[in-house]
Amino acid sequence: MKTYFILSVSFLLVLTSCKHQTEQKANVANVELIPPPPAEEKSIATADQLEDAGTANKPPAPNSSFADTAKKIIKEGDIRFETGNPKAARQNIVSSLKKLGGYLAEENETNSGETNQKEYSLKIRVPSKNFDAFLNSLTSNADHIDSKNIHIRDVTTQFIDVKAQINNNKQLEQRYLQLAAKAIKMTDLLAIEDKLAAIRTEIDSAQGQLNYLSSQVSYSSLDISFYTRQANLVNNGNGFGYKFKNSLSTGWDTMQNMFFSIVSLWPLIFVALIIYLLIIRWKKRRRATVLTEA
Repeated sequence: MKTYFILSVSFLLVLTSCKHQTEQKANVANVELIPPPPAEEKSIATADQLEDAGTANKPPAPNSSFADTAKKIIKEGDIRFETGNPKAARQNIVSSLKKLGGYLAEENETNSGETNQKEYSLKIRVPSKNFDAFLNSLTSNADHIDSKNIHIRDVTTQFIDVKAQINNNKQLEQRYLQLAAKAIKMTDLLAIEDKLAAIRTEIDSAQGQLNYLSSQVSYSSLDISFYTRQANLVNNGNGFGYKFKNSLSTGWDTMQNMFFSIVSLWPLIFVALIIYLLIIRWKKRRRATVLTEA
């Protein structure tokens, strides 16, 4: 009986020990099954592919150091005013332009007899830094300003975009030049040359646009119109002296036209003269015949 009790206790202790070891193994197994966090690795193959010929079709990212962040402003406008002496006003404008480094791009002059008005139209270009000084000088000499419109455009973003486009295309051109140096097949070389020609065309077009923007930023443009209503400064048909002079000139022209018209009819005049002389001679003969019969 005692021996049976000892065997039972021993069997229970063995079972308890096995169960405890099984739980520990299960816990360890569960811990080991937890996946580790993925490690960030750079693909060497992807980096190698960027150096392949296929990367030439993708333009590189813009170089931030290439961008010019300075403000690019375009100033332009128009002004119209009345002045008592248009010739003096024009002379003052040209003189002010020369002092400020500007120039006269276009000029027109018109006379209107209906409105008793003489008008000048000028298109000027002046350095942007001197635009305000020129405009102040212009308005101070005007008798009456009819209208003044000044437009300011910020083209900084457009300027940066065009320069970035030129830079990207130049880098792309260098990539294709490197590929052309390594090309073996004639077909590959011809394809690369076609790509280079297209890229150079884009560079030239963008450079022309950039040059135009730079010119617009450097020089501001202004359309100027000024006029006078003073009759003594306008050659029109409203004054008595002008009308009298015009009448004399018109009469003389009429006399000349009549003279040349008569000269053009000389055959008819010659025939009429002959008929007149024959009639006179016939009358004389008839008169002589009547006297002889009497």
